[in-house]
Amino acid sequence: MPSQVEQQFGLSPQSLPGEVLCSTRPLVLRGMVADWPVVQAARRSAEECVAYLRRFDRDVQVVAQIAPPEAQGRFFYNEDLTGFNFGPQRVPLAVLLQTLLKSAADPQAPAIYMGSTTLDTYLPGLREENPLQLGSREQVLASIWIGNRTRIAAHQDLPDNLACVVAGRRRVTLFPPDQLANLYIGPLDFNPAGQAISLVDFHHPDLARFPRFEQALAHAQMVELEPGDVLMIPSMWWHHIEALEPFNVLVNYWWRDVPAYMDTPMNALMLALMSIRDLPPEQRSTWQEIFRHYVFEPGDATAGHIPEAARRILGPMDENRARELRARLLQRINR
Repeated sequence: MPSQVEQQFGLSPQSLPGEVLCSTRPLVLRGMVADWPVVQAARRSAEECVAYLRRFDRDVQVVAQIAPPEAQGRFFYNEDLTGFNFGPQRVPLAVLLQTLLKSAADPQAPAIYMGSTTLDTYLPGLREENPLQLGSREQVLASIWIGNRTRIAAHQDLPDNLACVVAGRRRVTLFPPDQLANLYIGPLDFNPAGQAISLVDFHHPDLARFPRFEQALAHAQMVELEPGDVLMIPSMWWHHIEALEPFNVLVNYWWRDVPAYMDTPMNALMLALMSIRDLPPEQRSTWQEIFRHYVFEPGDATAGHIPEAARRILGPMDENRARELRARLLQRINR
């Protein structure tokens, strides 16, 4: 059975300790945003939560993903992984919210999922009434997620993530990044929401097809979250999320503690798949050593013999150097 995620109590959303925001292991911050007005409304009823959200609604359309009842809330691929078992529908936010309320008592209702929607764009002002301070971090993206009973396959996100439960309960199962091989990850470039996902159905794991999943479970952590609870999901930790109620709302905050000029490592992986993976074994081994020398274990032997002023990209990276390097890469790729 998965172990429990470490819990902390009594923290304030106005003064989060640095060790929480920089944690490399998941943390549950119990009740940290319980005093948010939107959480208080949700605790009274789903209808009051909807009324509170409608105060900030600009009458704009959002994208809701719809899966049929037979999907049992699981947003996933179709049978042969050539498509998906759900489809998008653009609707006014007010229609989405009312549909969720009306279908709450229907056990055969379709699964409805409004994924990562920018909070300040679609519900301006809500963030100010329900504040969360993240210190000096500037590039923070706040998003809102709304739906009914849904299951989102295990995936990774590059940014650190504070997930704040507003309405409903959620069950989250987490795995450290090193469980990549045991989670049976699907295609990198064709997936439901931009991130590669585990192909294992966590409700009905097929251990004959996915035998190493048992090893992943030995390293798993699990937590059930109530309204007002917050989960710190460190960068690149795998997480499988289940929304357990007919009406669920979550607000999350994403950030990266790196300079803005740093590109996503996924681009480097894609280029490596194109240019290195299919080389002959001896050449791949050579490039493995080159990457170790320049990227993964840089030290004095990397550039210590070059005068500092002449090291260029082997010296410290900055915004100007990154811009020049990006321009050079674009020239080479667009040949």
